[in-house]
Amino acid sequence: MYLWIKAFHLIAVVTWFAAMFYLPRLYVYHAMARDKGEYASMDTFRVMERKLYRGIMTPSMVAVLVLGAVLAWLNPAWMQQGWMHAKLTLVVLLVAYHHVCLIYLKQLAEDRCKRSATYFRIFNELPVLALVAIVVLVVVKPF
Repeated sequence: MYLWIKAFHLIAVVTWFAAMFYLPRLYVYHAMARDKGEYASMDTFRVMERKLYRGIMTPSMVAVLVLGAVLAWLNPAWMQQGWMHAKLTLVVLLVAYHHVCLIYLKQLAEDRCKRSATYFRIFNELPVLALVAIVVLVVVKPF
């Protein structure tokens, strides 16, 4: 059963990260459309952003957290290891990032967001850094 839980945890991680990579990219395009006054495009982006966040990103995050908790429960010794503490810190930061994405989603939907496309391009890179660090921590277990 452990390997099935691990497999589904990894699948959820992949889908959560895919959504975290794509949603801010949609924000880039949304901000560019806003700056050009392309209102029809902005409506399309609102729908895409909402569906991605609610239909893929949030369920994936919940699955990651639930399945990860089960894996930690099955392997309590991990909770004594430094690499796991560092990984869990990064997961908490990713959950915060996830919720910041919701703030931007609501602001963009209500035409209240003043962030630029350049800002969202930089914002889009943050989960990449977390992914690299998490993979290294889990595979190498440096401490």
